[in-house]
Amino acid sequence: MAIWVDADACPKAVKDILIRSATRSGISLTFVANQYVCVPNLANISSLRVSAGFDVADDEIVKRVCEGDLVITSDLPLADEVIDKQAKVLTPRGEPLTEDNIKARLNMRDFLEVMRSSGVQSGGPAKFSQNDKQEFANKLDYYLMQWSKAQK
Repeated sequence: MAIWVDADACPKAVKDILIRSATRSGISLTFVANQYVCVPNLANISSLRVSAGFDVADDEIVKRVCEGDLVITSDLPLADEVIDKQAKVLTPRGEPLTEDNIKARLNMRDFLEVMRSSGVQSGGPAKFSQNDKQEFANKLDYYLMQWSKAQK
């Protein structure tokens, strides 16, 4: 398993948790973004800078992800594509996205987009909280524990 991070909109706290976990476990961790992401000088942690443009980072993740990899993203179309490739998806808030829930999430996203385009103010996502950070750390630990068991 490798971890791929849609890093352009990923909160710093989540990046820090991922780096600590990859340092501890040795799992491959790659941040993909259209800007430089500072990472420690370790063989298993890297940053892949892609050119600016709509969905360029997403396309690169889809191209490289393999079955069983873990993708960190809140981008629902990206999540849908990597789930189709049998990868696992975890949002920065610690929500697993799966075959069972991704289509409903995409439908809700599309519905809210239609509402916004017709002038209805729906607000944005809630501010990233300490609770979100803890939930992400807990779910990441679960995935890493599963990976560790599979290695034995």
